[in-house]
Amino acid sequence: MYEYNGIKINYKEYGNMDKDAIVYLHGWGQNIQMMEPIADPFVETNHLIIIDLPGFGASEEPKEAWSLDDYVEMIHSLLEKLGAKNVNLVGHSFGGKLSIIYGAKYNPKRIVLLASPYEVKISKPSKKVQLLKKFKNVPVLNKVADAMKRKMGSTDYQNATPMMRDILVKHVNTDVTELCKKIKCPTLIIWGTNDEAVPYEDGVKLEKLIKDSGLVTYEGNTHYAYLERLGQTINVLKAFIK
Repeated sequence: MYEYNGIKINYKEYGNMDKDAIVYLHGWGQNIQMMEPIADPFVETNHLIIIDLPGFGASEEPKEAWSLDDYVEMIHSLLEKLGAKNVNLVGHSFGGKLSIIYGAKYNPKRIVLLASPYEVKISKPSKKVQLLKKFKNVPVLNKVADAMKRKMGSTDYQNATPMMRDILVKHVNTDVTELCKKIKCPTLIIWGTNDEAVPYEDGVKLEKLIKDSGLVTYEGNTHYAYLERLGQTINVLKAFIK
């Protein structure tokens, strides 16, 4: 366990401590176990660090609604403590978004982005949402509107504690498009064409935003394409992280 600002952070460190570090950052609602399948094959060649991001796995929740920058500073602090050198970041979804911010700020050796959101999309409110807004203006219907909002919310939002809901809202509303343009290190992007959480088209645009990047397309796979084609992912990572 690592303590950061009074919060206990769980992490797994193993592999060859004398070699370049590979740091794995999981997606929202996930944990260390989700990244082990793409970490274990590097046990002899790299210093491996997998983090239970605060609020997930065995790590404690932040005591206040952290911003994504707060998460990045925690990661950087832990890596300094562990003496990680020549850091390679591998981030899935939420962890990928954190990798983008980290990459723009600290210039790691390489980055691997697995279906990583980066922009805030503004869509026209649905009729249900418009109706809820009208309900909110009627005192008697206030509670009904709140209950409906919770029921209509995303699975991630529904499953989160009040603190993590606040953090999720910050995450969803943080646009890191401009930071993508500041990444200087080689970046590998892996995306499934049937990703319903973060559309494949976002991956195509992301490749254009990051100068030294390449997109690997997994035809027919979902938001968890990196696990659905585990063998291919491992081979691609080994070729990229030499």
